[in-house]
Amino acid sequence: MTKAIQDLSRLCVHTITTKPWSLAEAIAGYQKAGVQGITVWRPHIEPIGNEEAAKRLADSGMTVVSLCRGGFFPAETEAQRQANIDDNLVAIDEAQAIGAPVVVLVPGAVPGMPLEEGRRQIADGIAAVLPHAEAAGVKLAIEPLHPMYADSRSAVITLKQANDMAESFKHAHVGVTVDVYHVWWDPELETEIRRAAPHLLTFHICDWRTPTQDLVTDRGIMGEGCIPLRQIRGWVEDTGFDGFHEVEIFSEEYWSVDQQEFLNRITKAYVQHA
Repeated sequence: MTKAIQDLSRLCVHTITTKPWSLAEAIAGYQKAGVQGITVWRPHIEPIGNEEAAKRLADSGMTVVSLCRGGFFPAETEAQRQANIDDNLVAIDEAQAIGAPVVVLVPGAVPGMPLEEGRRQIADGIAAVLPHAEAAGVKLAIEPLHPMYADSRSAVITLKQANDMAESFKHAHVGVTVDVYHVWWDPELETEIRRAAPHLLTFHICDWRTPTQDLVTDRGIMGEGCIPLRQIRGWVEDTGFDGFHEVEIFSEEYWSVDQQEFLNRITKAYVQHA
């Protein structure tokens, strides 16, 4: 059994977790709570632009862990597929500007499109943006999503599929994300985490509430649900992964409360349960 974490040195929080805060407010709040890592979501950059966001992050001294999100490659028309590729090129530029070493890719899906076709378009989309990512020094992390999102958010629904896709590129700038919310249920998870060792780029944590009230915006704080967090963390760290543990919580409930108090709950839960 993995020992409990006694400090916050590897704790990262996604700005979407504290969605009501601006980037400046998130930086200040995270610093107050002792959080040392930050993953920036693109909507938090847009109001102030790349240059100002980069300056604020650099001045903070925090570690920028990744940028969320790219992906959503599949589309019904060639024009829309190209528009999706173009948006990912912009995301790579944003990551480079703020010093994020990774862009996390939510692969995407189209309702009614066969999942095999969706995965083909995802692979084609990654291939199209990979040269730009390599030139920018930014890695691309394929994030498999829970099967309940297979209709419209991701045709990649298991870590095995993400590993297959990442390995098909044979490229150091393509890897995977392990998000416990999406993969905790998978009977092949330990095996596939071990397989991901050479290309495991980011690790996301939260918890699965029972019952879940909303498919997107009812994630729980660590310890509130049924995900075996320490077991999965142990498998991840057994690969040699020594990166940040990134708290990514979508929650209408928690977005409606005082965000500093919410963040304090997160740090306590991280120490006690992650």
